[in-house]
Amino acid sequence: MARAIWSGSISFGLINVPVKLYAAVSRKTVRFHQLHDKDGVPIRQKRVCPKDKKEVPYEHIVKGYEIAKDKYVVITPEELEAIDPKKTRTIDIQDFVDLEQIDPVYYDHSYYLAPDKSAAKAYRLLQKAMEDAGKVAIARVVIRTKEYLAAIRPAEGALMMTTMVFGDEVVPVKKIDELPAKNGRASAKEVEMARRLIESLSVDFDPGRYEDEYRERVLELIEKKAAGEEISIPEPEADEGAPPDLMAALEASLAEARGGSSSSNGRGTRRSAKKPARKTAPRKAGARKSRPKAKARS
Repeated sequence: MARAIWSGSISFGLINVPVKLYAAVSRKTVRFHQLHDKDGVPIRQKRVCPKDKKEVPYEHIVKGYEIAKDKYVVITPEELEAIDPKKTRTIDIQDFVDLEQIDPVYYDHSYYLAPDKSAAKAYRLLQKAMEDAGKVAIARVVIRTKEYLAAIRPAEGALMMTTMVFGDEVVPVKKIDELPAKNGRASAKEVEMARRLIESLSVDFDPGRYEDEYRERVLELIEKKAAGEEISIPEPEADEGAPPDLMAALEASLAEARGGSSSSNGRGTRRSAKKPARKTAPRKAGARKSRPKAKARS
């Protein structure tokens, strides 16, 4: 059962809606430990001063901000605490905007908001009103000691809150020097063929279609080595040479899409196409049970 990681209330005009915060994403990753290659013992990391080569106890470590090369301003915990954002339990809604006005680059981490005891009616009122208006709330919230900008939106009968990055944290596109110049524009015919190729590969989004295939391969590798199986390293694939002509590649890709075959990453080729059955190699009985689980972190 999911456990709330924060509790407070949504401030909406003069209305307060008590809510609890739950993680909406449980990231799964394969974690490795650093071991000594000679004896397989986990190594320890120590904080060592490069000047006197001695380990520094935690109580003698301070925070410093580098203002010039090898020149720091030391900031104490008390000084930071004095300017910490006010530790409130309020998600303060400031504005309502249209969802399509928010570029996904501003999104960070997502959470579910659930009503606290006796707040179901007020919660449902806000959720339904936002859904009918087609609006997303922009709010500020302090979680632990950090203030976040957040977007609150209705999602499948609930409210979801996604923390956001601030405007000055997004790198402007104009700072990317490698973007193609005007002379890199494609011809009208090439654009039309690319558009048709995109349309032929378009499907309704289904997150279940996309799996972390690399994580599965890593877990399978761990499973085999744990069972004592010898692992052979394949030779690297040879370079296929110069890339094909752009127009020829478009024509070949469009012909392949029309033929009903799918691309190498398993995407469908028609909007109405059903998800193809995933082919897997047969496993021995009990093989799945012995597979190590990928640790999840919220």
